[in-house]
Amino acid sequence: MRHALLILALLMTPQLSLAATGAYPLDSADIDLRSQASLQRGARIFVNYCMGCHSAAYQRYGRMGRDIGLSDEQVTANLILTDAKIGDLMKNAMSKDDASRWFGAPPPDLSLVARSRGVDWLYTYLRTFYLDPTRPFGVNNAVFPQVGMPHVLWELQGWQTPVYRTETDAEGNQHEVMERLQLVAPGTRTPGDYDRDMRDLVNFLAYTAEPVQLERKALGIKVLLFLILMTVVFYLLKKEYWRDIH
Repeated sequence: MRHALLILALLMTPQLSLAATGAYPLDSADIDLRSQASLQRGARIFVNYCMGCHSAAYQRYGRMGRDIGLSDEQVTANLILTDAKIGDLMKNAMSKDDASRWFGAPPPDLSLVARSRGVDWLYTYLRTFYLDPTRPFGVNNAVFPQVGMPHVLWELQGWQTPVYRTETDAEGNQHEVMERLQLVAPGTRTPGDYDRDMRDLVNFLAYTAEPVQLERKALGIKVLLFLILMTVVFYLLKKEYWRDIH
């Protein structure tokens, strides 16, 4: 029993750590990897708004297109915005030296970000940039304070400012806590449409983090059904073998 509790504690440690460090509540991404339309929209947003700085260097254009229901011709015409070929990895052209000079550090590859951060974290992060004149790029983020990334999707979302409330702690000290973000300059998308766009983008990033996820889960169900069936067969076989002994 003690071993089981120890294993459970070890498994829960990363989740507890994330919960402890994330003061801003996360919204549910509610993604659907089976929706090819959503994955296609997410891929379009990714190549148009993210690949200027980030890569998905563990994914190839051709494989990505086939998985989300696009032909090589459609991928080439709509999702390859450089001189890359259909069989190339999804890398951008920015050098690490330029990235370090402009941003302080090279922007991370996003192939596995949905697994390292979680889809709810990503979904909330992409929707919680707000104006902050004290930051180098003029923006901050509620989920990732002091973020070093500009709000590249501002044309779609618009600009937000934080709304604070005053709280008193157990020692009687007052401090301000961010309550919500309010839209002060609308973008080209309505808030509802922008939320859907970010859900599609997160859906695509969840796909790039594990392209065979749906196949793995389907195979797992088949294996479990096979084991259940064989358990019944083995049980009946055991009864047959031991029937004459009693």
